Amino acid sequence: MRILVLGSGVVGVTSAYYLAKAGYAVTVIDRQAGPGRETSFANAGQVSPGYAAPWAAPGIPVKAMKWLLMRHRPLVLWPLLEPRLYGWLARMLANCTEEAYARNKGRMVRLAEYSRDVLRDLRHDTGIAYDHRERGTLQLFRTQKQLDHVGDDTRVLDAYGVAYAVLDRPGCVAAEPALGAVREKIVGGLRLPGDETGDAHLFTRELAALCEGLGVVFHYGVTIDDLEVDGGRVAAVRAGLERFRADAYVAAMGSYTPALLRPHGIRLPVYPVKGYSLTLPVSDPDAAPISTVMDETFKVGITRLGDRIRVGGTAELASFSQTLRGPRRATLERSVGDLFPRGGKLSEASFWTGLRPMTPDGTPIVGATSLPNLFTNTGHGTLGWTMACGSARLLADLISGRAPDIDHRDLAQARYAA
Repeated sequence: MRILVLGSGVVGVTSAYYLAKAGYAVTVIDRQAGPGRETSFANAGQVSPGYAAPWAAPGIPVKAMKWLLMRHRPLVLWPLLEPRLYGWLARMLANCTEEAYARNKGRMVRLAEYSRDVLRDLRHDTGIAYDHRERGTLQLFRTQKQLDHVGDDTRVLDAYGVAYAVLDRPGCVAAEPALGAVREKIVGGLRLPGDETGDAHLFTRELAALCEGLGVVFHYGVTIDDLEVDGGRVAAVRAGLERFRADAYVAAMGSYTPALLRPHGIRLPVYPVKGYSLTLPVSDPDAAPISTVMDETFKVGITRLGDRIRVGGTAELASFSQTLRGPRRATLERSVGDLFPRGGKLSEASFWTGLRPMTPDGTPIVGATSLPNLFTNTGHGTLGWTMACGSARLLADLISGRAPDIDHRDLAQARYAA
């Protein structure tokens, strides 16, 4: 059986790997010149099942209004004349209830925890190296008010059996020794010891090489124009004058997936949420983070990747714009410069932006569609790296008819059709 995977980001390449391991003849096509060149290229570097939670939550509408007024604001909304944006926002607001949050959080944690375990198995089986560390995540609180509300997070973690520790100031310094130099700026934190870090782009490149060893064929520089549907099934993928044919198709094009499927009656509520990152060389290893620190005030993640520091954050709703904006860089610089002033060389930092495919309920869309030989693996938002391996393994099981290891019935596109 031949399977065509559309997209070679971390989600597309992991899909190709597990489908090839299941015995399928797999081809991958992508418009970029190599794997992991878009959203996977310079993300925050976190594999964070403990941090898996929907943005749509009780109280978020009020918080969002405050964020929009901050100088270093974590949320930016451009006044676009785009009905799709406001429809997506309306759906997201509808998910800001206790009931919806609990449901969506449960889905996300289930998939994220599974994905971390699948990634560990993959690492054990292949020896793949990607600057990974297994040192947990520290959510850092600068104010007493933030620390006083930690129970909002821990109640959810308790409900899903996620290990954690609430730390005071000395505990934070013990977990991340470099914070000792700025201890007066923090009051406490929430540590998630089960989280990991790693370079998603490096992982995707290395896994693509392993895929080729399994017989997967990659075609780069291919711009996908449309699906050709005949008799209620996908017959081919049209790319210019070329036609790519297979028995089954996997759409894993991130934020670009909805536009491809919409003309064929498949409506995916996935919207591009723009994120930014800085990558800077470590100047003093003892003054740099050892794993990931989440700066709760600025909603910025600071992650150690080998001899580099990756700083990621901001949710900007600006359609498909990939303009690099100075104020967003200033926020990232403020956070890392404040917490790790001697850790990295800000003057040598590279600045990047990517489009994260976000669903209004935070949960990705993995599984079958109304076209029987078309499957989706998209909508992972900020957690594509965290959920990639689990989503791919789940998809391979569904296509092969094997019973998946986790419940999957609420992950597919059908939840929106209903």
